[in-house]
Amino acid sequence: MPPRRKRKRSRLAQFRYASRYRVGEYAVRGFIAVSPLIPYGLLLRFTNLFAWVAFGVLRTYRTRMEENLVAALGEEIRAPNERKALVWRAWKNFARGVLDTTAVMHFSREKILATVAVEGEEHLERALGKGRGVLALSAHLGSFTMIGARLAAGGFPFSVVVKQPRDRRFARLIDAYRAQLGIHTISAKPRREAVRGILKALRQNKIVLVIADEFKSGDVMVDFLGGRYPAPRGPATLALRTGAVTLPMFATRRADDSLVLTIGNAIEPVERPELEDSVTATTAVYTSCLEAAIRRYPDQWNWLGLPRDGKVSRAEMARRKAAPHGASKRGRGSAQAKSPSESAAAHNKEVF
Repeated sequence: MPPRRKRKRSRLAQFRYASRYRVGEYAVRGFIAVSPLIPYGLLLRFTNLFAWVAFGVLRTYRTRMEENLVAALGEEIRAPNERKALVWRAWKNFARGVLDTTAVMHFSREKILATVAVEGEEHLERALGKGRGVLALSAHLGSFTMIGARLAAGGFPFSVVVKQPRDRRFARLIDAYRAQLGIHTISAKPRREAVRGILKALRQNKIVLVIADEFKSGDVMVDFLGGRYPAPRGPATLALRTGAVTLPMFATRRADDSLVLTIGNAIEPVERPELEDSVTATTAVYTSCLEAAIRRYPDQWNWLGLPRDGKVSRAEMARRKAAPHGASKRGRGSAQAKSPSESAAAHNKEVF
């Protein structure tokens, strides 16, 4: 292809990319601006209608959700109509979470406190009393975005680690909305800056929320929902190195449609002679906690955090690319055996 045509296509792709974010930006701004003027019941009906339309149009996501559900709970939920109904409820719950996230922007502190009940706040008070900060372990479950809003409204210093949108302007907008609620944003990338931000927050005895149910590019293989997946090593590494207390936190919807933030008992890290073994064992314990919550509320999880069949994690892909071509099995084995200093450097780099 001629260079001029390539440049033209590249500019067109960039324009389309930026246009999608601008549309998203104005949609978010507009919805948040008009939502206080519309009765909540009407907003809820509109959200359900939008969810229904999107459910029909975005077939790829719907199919992936059902495939993951079958792989995880196929033996427990055998009837196809029951699986489809669960996927629809999970989809609608996600849409409801979006409504919760935007509606709370105009809530007073008192209304936020009244909207989200808290169970297990004594665990949080006890953990903060140790003075080393708290790692809030959670998942894309229920109205997870309300965790920060509720705790910040309750006077708890709160930060959240997020994977920022590629468009910086859109990312700044979302960060500003979080800040309006008293939530400090820590970008997951660049990794070194993310680690510095998390360590600073923990040293100040703050709560740092980590959503740890993305099993697509992790470095630690774990058992999860009947499969073997790569989990993120970050939460376990941070807990082991800082002494921060890890608390499971989930904001879920009750049968009466009310929200409750459940804060569980502290999860003790598993101490082994080698740090790598400690990280692996602790990550397995964390993952087991996430699985228990998802099994309890399967229709409130998004079912999109699992890798597709045949895919490996980005970490594994990087290792394969780094391996010298034509290396013998012995050579590859030697390359994987790292010295203590190399292992420490890898941990510093691969916290997430």
